[in-house]
Formats: sequence, structure tokens, C-alpha cells
Amino acid sequence: MTLVLEGKTPSLKIREEIKREIAEYTSQGFRKPGLAVILVGNDPASRIYVRNKIKACRDVGIESFFYHLDDRVTTEELLDVIADLNTREEVDGILVQLPLPAHIDQNEIITFINPEKDVDGFHPQNMGKLVARTEDGFIPCTPLGVDLLLKHYGVEVKGKDVVIVGEGFIVGRPLSLLMLWRGATVTVCHIHTRDVSRFTREAEILISATGVPHLIKADMVREGAVVIDIGISKVGGKVVGDVDFESVKNKVSAITPVPGGVGPMTVTSLLLNTLKSYRRRMKVSKRQTVP
Repeated sequence: MTLVLEGKTPSLKIREEIKREIAEYTSQGFRKPGLAVILVGNDPASRIYVRNKIKACRDVGIESFFYHLDDRVTTEELLDVIADLNTREEVDGILVQLPLPAHIDQNEIITFINPEKDVDGFHPQNMGKLVARTEDGFIPCTPLGVDLLLKHYGVEVKGKDVVIVGEGFIVGRPLSLLMLWRGATVTVCHIHTRDVSRFTREAEILISATGVPHLIKADMVREGAVVIDIGISKVGGKVVGDVDFESVKNKVSAITPVPGGVGPMTVTSLLLNTLKSYRRRMKVSKRQTVP
């Protein structure tokens, strides 16, 4: 029988531990952790993501500082907001919701965030720490969420053939590094890969992060594989993933649903990274029960 790797259960478990840890700190007179969230413009999907993140913060006791900027804001004006947040003592994490409008230099924005507050994990210093396998950096939230999900369900990564479809900056590239860190043999497929299915059919763990609805069909998947679907699209008003779930689910040993799979773990990873920054900045010790 196929195991459905839903993310709600492990996510709630981790969030309860985060909530308890924060309550412990505040009961000792420490301030709450603080996360600043910047949204530029009114993209409907981005507004939903930001709303979910702010609600998750509130649920566990993290104070959120929300900045909603007009889509005509300049790069310089956005940098001024970040410069202030970089120095504010009550702000432990800074998140700029991506994507940004085309006229804003995204790389300049990312690299301007204080790497000690870069809880999205996109700053070159944090990416470099992922390459170097050092524990003190921030791992990007979706890759970290995938890692935590696999651990929760006891899916062994070490020694496995992992194929990642999609080499994007936010998911594919950092996830490939994290899977290497965990001991997997990793193949990354991208837009220039000839015959993607030649690689996906060999994957013991297949991860797709392209945003192309139903890209992965049953004939592209190995019997008994573990399939992680990170893509999210809307087709006919319905949210779907990269994987044709109905045709694939009976062929594999485990699969994530969309929605409700990796998504909750991504938000939970943001909370974990914010807590990690808070611990370091407040010089408080980590509870062993929280990842």
C-alpha cells in the first residue's frame, strides 16, 4: 500500500515544540523572536503565502513585522527598509517574499540582507555554508522542509539514487546540495536535459520542482520509488503538482500530495530558521526536542 507523505502531522508536531520553547524563553523574561516580512506589490499567490507565514508566526509566539510596499517601489527604497531591519534588535529574521517585480534587482536585495537574519537561506554566505556543510548557516526553507519530511517518515536518503527535476535557485540547487550532504547520489535534470524520463525511471527518490502541472507521469517513475512533489500550479481552478498523482500513486511506495505535502513543512522550516537566529542572537541554548 502506498504511503501518503502528508506534511500536516509532522509540521504541527514541530510547531508545538517551537511554541513550547518560545514560551519557556518568554517566561524567563526574554522577548519574543521577531520576523520581518516584506511583500512588494499585490500578487495574489504571494499575498496568500505571506498571510500563511504571518499566521504561523502568531500561532507559535513569533512576533511578525509586516511591510507591504507598492509595486512601484524602487530598489533603493526597498534597500532602505532592509537597512533599518538589519540593525533592529527585535528583528531576528528578514524575509522578502519572492518573486519581486521585474524592475527590482533581486540579487542585490538578497545579498543586502544581513546573512545572520537571512532566514530564507538565499544569501551567498548561507548558500556557501550549505556547500561547505557547516551547521551554523540557514538552509533554504523548502529543501529543509523536504529533509524534515523524509526524516519524519523514516525515508533513508544515504546511499540512495536521488533525481531532482528542476534546478531553480530557490529549491533545486540548494536541495541537491542538501541531499549530497545527507549521503545521496544526486542527479539534477533541467530544461536542457535530454530525455528526462531516462533519469527519473532510475530514481529511488524522485523530487520534482518545476511548476509544470502533471509533468511526471507513471511511465517516468520507477516501481516502488519515493516521490516528492514540490511543484504547485492551478488547473481549472484546482491546485495540482508536478506529478500526475492519480496515475503514479499505485506504482510507488510513498508520495506527497499537493496541496498538503511539502508546503506545510516549508512554512515550519521558516519558523525553525527564525528560532535558530533568535537562539544565537539571544545566546540561549537549544532544546533537544526541536530540530
